[in-house]
Parts: sequence; C-alpha cells; structure tokens
Amino acid sequence: MAINSTFEISYVTLAFAALGAIVIGALLTAMHVKHRYHPNLIGALIGALFCFLLLEALPAIL
Repeated sequence: MAINSTFEISYVTLAFAALGAIVIGALLTAMHVKHRYHPNLIGALIGALFCFLLLEALPAIL
C-alpha cells in the first residue's frame, strides 16, 4: 500500500490509534476481571495512553 498524501497518512494514523486503544482497552478489561485491579488505576493507564497518543500522533497529523 502506497501512502502519498497527508490526508491518507492522517487516516492511517487514526486507524492504528483506534486499533491500539481497542486492544489496550480489552487488555485492561481482562486485567480488571482476572486480577481485580482498582478502576482508578485502569483510568490512569487509559489517560496516560491517550496523552501519549495526543503527543505523538497529533504532530504527525498536522
């Protein structure tokens, strides 16, 4: 697959970010069910993930 424009790059970046968020969310849900982690810890991990995504993906999109 050849990506030639910034419009395509932004869609690919968003698709991979969404896929990563879904996978990480499923992993955190499984951790909560299996090990009974506290919801605040899971919320903090999700917040850190979204912060990382914004810092890394936003400059690539713009």
